[in-house]
Amino acid sequence: MPQTSSSTSAVHAAAAPSSRRWWTLATVGLAQLMVVLDATVVNIALPAAQADLGFSNGDRQWVVTAYALAFGSLLLLGGRLSDLIGRKRTFIIGLIGFAIASALGGAAPTFGILVAARALQGVFAAMLAPTALAMLTTTFTIPRERARAFGVFGAIAGAGGAIGLLLGGFLTEYFDWRWNLYINVFIALVAIIGAILFVGHVTRTGPRPTLDIPGTLAVSGALFLLVYGFSNAETDGWDSPLSWGMLAGSGVLLVVFVLWQRRTRHPLLPLPIVLDRNRGASYISVLIAGAGMFGVFLFVTYYLQVSLGYSAMQTGLSFLPMIVMLVLAAQLSTNIFLPRFGPKIIVPIGMMFGVIAMILLTRLGHDSGYVSDILPALMVMGLAMGSIMPGAMQTATLGVDPQFAGVASAMVNTSQQVGGSIGTALLNTLAATALTAYVTANGPESAEVLAEAAIHSYTVAYWWGAGFFAAGLVIAALLYRRRGDGISLAHGRPGATASEPVIAH
Repeated sequence: MPQTSSSTSAVHAAAAPSSRRWWTLATVGLAQLMVVLDATVVNIALPAAQADLGFSNGDRQWVVTAYALAFGSLLLLGGRLSDLIGRKRTFIIGLIGFAIASALGGAAPTFGILVAARALQGVFAAMLAPTALAMLTTTFTIPRERARAFGVFGAIAGAGGAIGLLLGGFLTEYFDWRWNLYINVFIALVAIIGAILFVGHVTRTGPRPTLDIPGTLAVSGALFLLVYGFSNAETDGWDSPLSWGMLAGSGVLLVVFVLWQRRTRHPLLPLPIVLDRNRGASYISVLIAGAGMFGVFLFVTYYLQVSLGYSAMQTGLSFLPMIVMLVLAAQLSTNIFLPRFGPKIIVPIGMMFGVIAMILLTRLGHDSGYVSDILPALMVMGLAMGSIMPGAMQTATLGVDPQFAGVASAMVNTSQQVGGSIGTALLNTLAATALTAYVTANGPESAEVLAEAAIHSYTVAYWWGAGFFAAGLVIAALLYRRRGDGISLAHGRPGATASEPVIAH
């Protein structure tokens, strides 16, 4: 009997939430914000950086692409490293490395050093992002608190890009473009202190896992070629042999990766984690939301600055209502609607809002007003992202064995990053084609024709974005299980359900 009582007490002690868990949420949320906003914060600063360092228009895309390539291709490795060497250790290493890379980029005297620093940022971001989500997954195990925590985290993941535009506009206009990189040093320092004080160290139980080196090389190469292929298509066009060669090579390596994961004893990504219907639907939903979100940031930013003549600061502030609506929707969906209706209802509703927002954006023209035309579209987009991201992220990591929480979380970030790369490249290419066709059909070329062509190209991109969200609506509605059907727990505890998260041990 005493032994039973002791065992019961141990279980309760393990299950009892730490009083520091909300500080843990603040710490990992800060790191996630830094990683996501860095994908867009540099965009507004590019013209000033280009004037200072003297690089060409053809080269400037590498300031953005270098970060995306390193980040996107190494995410699964970063997630698995957190499973292998410990999440707190991986998290702090990632923060220190990100701060150093940011300081190097801020002080960069040449274009080459700036690009190298951005790539280095991407490497450490690939350690930070999945580790932060995995820490959240294993820290919050009580359903109500888990929903609240993922509501905050999902809002950060969805709003980070828009916050980057707002912060980038402020820093560029009132300070210097280099502060778009220096600011990360201060954010990282606060997060490091938070990690040391509030993030607990989990003692490993059982044998030490083994890193799947062949699988890591295959999937990292596949993701690198995928992101590079789409980035190259954005600049060189879809008829470029390099673009198609990269994408074909990515497909081959992905097939090799899947075949290897089926036969190896220590897989990098156990396939049942991805093949579960709820998780698969969540990864696809995050990918589609990422594609639509980055597309909106790109074309609305161009529209506001080029077509309407907004300053960098005005452009950033224009996205603020979208951020507010996104945070509000994230809290409502995860705390009220998701527990009651489940992701099969909430995520498709978010996709529907995405379709509506994109259609509203197609109505924008040279005489559009911010309050009457732009604001409603951005607020509906905030509703869309706040409904999709938190629910999909929470479902994607629900029920995973803690030893695979890092790599399962990495899949969420991989989906968002790849979605953003695909969306930006594809929509930009479609918009460029539409612009050329419009000028050809309405020539001769003049300032007025070019201005109308730009509006037309944005409209084409928005219609395609609406198509993305419509496809996401159908996929999410078909794939997600009905509420209460449970979730497949390959590599998780048998008998747990979607309403019963796995307890971290």
